[in-house]
Amino acid sequence: MSRSLTRCARLGALALAAALLAALPARAEVRPFVAGSLAAIEAGRSGKPFIAAFWSADCTHCPGELKALGELSRRYPALDIVLIATDSPAAAPLLARLAESYGLGRQEQWVFADQQSERLRFEIDRRWYGELPRSYFYDRQHRRQGRSGIVPAGQLETWAAEHVK
Repeated sequence: MSRSLTRCARLGALALAAALLAALPARAEVRPFVAGSLAAIEAGRSGKPFIAAFWSADCTHCPGELKALGELSRRYPALDIVLIATDSPAAAPLLARLAESYGLGRQEQWVFADQQSERLRFEIDRRWYGELPRSYFYDRQHRRQGRSGIVPAGQLETWAAEHVK
């Protein structure tokens, strides 16, 4: 009888460990952002609002923006945020850790993977010259509004309240 209790206790412990691991936030894979990636991101979200947030590990103002987006994501769990770093693919592990530290580890993540980043920026927005942070707010019809610099928390909240259901 002692053996069967021990076996049950072990199985129970394994089940508990599996449940705890499943509850941990998964770290998103950092995908290579190349020509056509933005079109793929948009197509995969047809009819759905989302925020595309461009940032860099070296950007002075990006931590403030990422922190605000992480807080917004906690208040609006259905909010879809796509993080696109303008760094190189070699920085992917660092980028994933930084995103996770701001509560954005489960959001889709990309990193520029073209040696000519100007070409990617031109494809994203012909009027964007690389200033960071840069955010694009897509409504359900995928009309987008671009914004450079830190977006005030009140504006983020207003947008999320209006677009995230």
